[in-house]
Amino acid sequence: MRFDRVLIFSLLLLPLAGCVTTHTDSNALGKNMPESSKADQALDAARIHTELAQRYMASGDMQTALEKLTQALQFNPNYAPAHTVIAVLYERINKLPEAELHYRRAVALEPAKGAPNNNLGVFLCHTGKVAEANGYFQKAVADPFYQTPDVALTNEGVCQLRANDTTGAEASFRDAIARNPNNAEALFQLANSLYLNKDAFRARAFIQRFDALGQPTAAALKLGHDIESRLGNSEGAHTYRKRLLDQFPDSEQAHALDTTASP
Repeated sequence: MRFDRVLIFSLLLLPLAGCVTTHTDSNALGKNMPESSKADQALDAARIHTELAQRYMASGDMQTALEKLTQALQFNPNYAPAHTVIAVLYERINKLPEAELHYRRAVALEPAKGAPNNNLGVFLCHTGKVAEANGYFQKAVADPFYQTPDVALTNEGVCQLRANDTTGAEASFRDAIARNPNNAEALFQLANSLYLNKDAFRARAFIQRFDALGQPTAAALKLGHDIESRLGNSEGAHTYRKRLLDQFPDSEQAHALDTTASP
């Protein structure tokens, strides 16, 4: 199973505005300017430092990224995207209490927005707080302006599986697919869940829909092989087996062939 992979953050890559200098001292920011202009400049500076931090994180320079994010929050302590990005950074370097603090702060600042609620749900699910996580996924889905509610629903389904709530997970995956029929992860997860529940016939339909998207993975090809094996379709199983060995010969799934499929 590949449940961990599906937990997807909602991060926004912020545009870098060239009109703001990023080395401005926060105490001198907007000196002798109207309060509204000072606030606008502080917001712009926070936005730019956050965007720069994302670029440093992408290149693996966590130290500089942390410095930029610290500066962003000095300019504007209530800039929610900075709290989200610094939370992701802290999680990557395994400072989980700090990460949780900033994920929760982002939600407190934007309680109705889908992205921060999804992100907090992902974190809570990763850290074993599954019941609490599902509540935040539902808050994410409730945001009418959230562009990817199917992602939050898929994440919710994964958390429900971790709590052995297979019925709830199936409902979440189906809802995700209803909202986005091309959600590859939801299709895979539903196929896998049905297979594990001994319903290979229905699992076949969803792994075929996944396959039709043209995004093959080792896990999906292995699952297709196991489903066809369980259904007694040796020709179909052989096709998946060949594709897996041809496309992902060094994968864990390729090495596990013939060891996990149930008759």
